[in-house]
Amino acid sequence: MNQYPDKTCEIENLVRHPKLVAAAIIGQKTQQRRDGVYAYPGEKFELDGVAFEVTTLTRSTLGDMSDADAQAEGYPNLAMYKALILSMHKGMEWNLDAKVWVHSFRRVDSAA
Repeated sequence: MNQYPDKTCEIENLVRHPKLVAAAIIGQKTQQRRDGVYAYPGEKFELDGVAFEVTTLTRSTLGDMSDADAQAEGYPNLAMYKALILSMHKGMEWNLDAKVWVHSFRRVDSAA
């Protein structure tokens, strides 16, 4: 029935960093990459009382990322996104073939 694998984490953990929550609320962040599945399309979640809905869930690699993808993640460009991810995950290497799940989402209120 579900074309996706089982979830590896709860939807409430999809977007957690306060700066990224703020970016999502103002529409600057519309995607979240994770190494596992946190939500399925159609699921809803809240960030600081603002409702969002997951619109798509796709599989991608870090090598597929572009500046536009980094901007959808809430960063100005890919170089800044990469630098932040590597600083947050000590010992991580930027493996272009590393697979990630791309959770795309949108606000569901009238301010979207």
